Amino acid sequence: MDKDLHPSVKEFKDFIQQNPHLIKAVRQEEYTWQELFEDWYLLGEDDPKWKTGSTGKTENSEKKDEDSKLSLGQITKIIKNMDGNQLQHHIQQLSQAIGTVQGVLTQFNQSGGQTGSPSAGAQQAKSNNPFSFRKD
Repeated sequence: MDKDLHPSVKEFKDFIQQNPHLIKAVRQEEYTWQELFEDWYLLGEDDPKWKTGSTGKTENSEKKDEDSKLSLGQITKIIKNMDGNQLQHHIQQLSQAIGTVQGVLTQFNQSGGQTGSPSAGAQQAKSNNPFSFRKD
């Protein structure tokens, strides 16, 4: 069975056998095998993340996790400080941009799918459009 594996997967398996704390981290659901493999592939075996007993969750990263969580009071404060008119303006600009993209996609769908009559292609493009927004 090992003969069928990609060489990088074989190397990763050897690396995991040398670092049993990573197996424990996966079993405790701190990581998935996919996450570990990707990190190992990108960072290499010599990265400080792989030090014995360390699973990458340092005190600094735990503190950043806590800092990134917003409390209900902070969210309320942010909402109170929002300018409704400015927010409405940004929403309208976003809506216009989405409408423009919709128009371009519709044109591509119509030009690429003209096997029958032009009206049939337009009907099909309208019915299959994943961005069906309506203006008020």
